[in-house]
Amino acid sequence: MEIYLIRHTTPDVAKGICYGQTDLDVTESFEQEVASILPNLPANIETVYSSPLQRCYKLAKALFPKKNIILNDDLMELNCGTWEMQVWNEIPKEEMQPWLDDFINVVVPQGESYLQMHERVINQFNYIAQQAKPAVIIAHGGVLRSILAHITNTPLKESFDVFSCHYGCVVKLYVENGVNKYEMLYNVSLAGKEWHRPSRES
Repeated sequence: MEIYLIRHTTPDVAKGICYGQTDLDVTESFEQEVASILPNLPANIETVYSSPLQRCYKLAKALFPKKNIILNDDLMELNCGTWEMQVWNEIPKEEMQPWLDDFINVVVPQGESYLQMHERVINQFNYIAQQAKPAVIIAHGGVLRSILAHITNTPLKESFDVFSCHYGCVVKLYVENGVNKYEMLYNVSLAGKEWHRPSRES
């Protein structure tokens, strides 16, 4: 197995906004971010898989202009349901608190839980890994952390603390002596601290 995970570049959205499957565009730093990612990619990639959301697909086309990009809905970010594009701090506390208490299993209103996302992502990841060809997956922070948790047997609840995946990061997955391993090839924060939950005390 030789698979490279790449997170999309900085999305064009204000900090403090909840988003998952909203089809956000990328910021004007896109070309700069692409230039930083390119040196960390091998020349032997055979297959490129991408979330269909434009912040991923645009990156896929920029990095691999001569490749056929395979779009797959299972590689999309968490479906945030009725919370999509709401200000985190303005979502009613009584609606938010059950999710804050157990974001792995609690389903976002009209959306999905992290566990539901994890299951669809890993089903697709296992298919890609079984192809035994050097491949790239261009997707989202939640998707990358979900895959990394899977191959390292890290509890999903710990995945956001254990795996730092900044916009544009490149992670190499490989097998050594029968053990799944990963290596961060590029992981630089250009956008500063991200904000994916309310800032107030719960």
